[in-house]
Amino acid sequence: MQIITYFQVNLIYNKNALREMKCTPKVGQTFGGAYFMAKKGQVYKKYSPEFKLSVILDMRENHLTYTETMCKWLPNVDKRTVSIIQRWERKYLEEGYEGLMKENRGRPSLTGKKRGRPPKLDKKVEEDLIAENQRLRMELEYLKKLSALVLAEEQENGKKPK
Repeated sequence: MQIITYFQVNLIYNKNALREMKCTPKVGQTFGGAYFMAKKGQVYKKYSPEFKLSVILDMRENHLTYTETMCKWLPNVDKRTVSIIQRWERKYLEEGYEGLMKENRGRPSLTGKKRGRPPKLDKKVEEDLIAENQRLRMELEYLKKLSALVLAEEQENGKKPK
């Protein structure tokens, strides 16, 4: 037995019901709660920075909610995806108009990150590091021998080691 929701019945018998139900402001229904991932080869629409700015400024000047703004400016976009405007607004508040001009799509490239071996050091710096390493090894060896000598001397004298 398959359960058909009110939304699905309206969609079958009244094609305009979909737009009316989605554009009703402050409706908290998700109509099944299904959010679908992008299909392979699907092309997303790109919006110009000027358009994004005008949407954000209109929303802030007229005190519109995200859903009302979606209905006004993006009528063909699913109203459950108000995150588009939220992202634009966040970028605008954090970075200004320049933030809206950047297109951050996909995984960030690794061009800024260095991979592989680190670059070679200068000969003088490398020699200084080798000398310091040898000095520290000798100092550690000296301290070990000293503590062993002190321990052996305390055992000979009958004192308890610390």
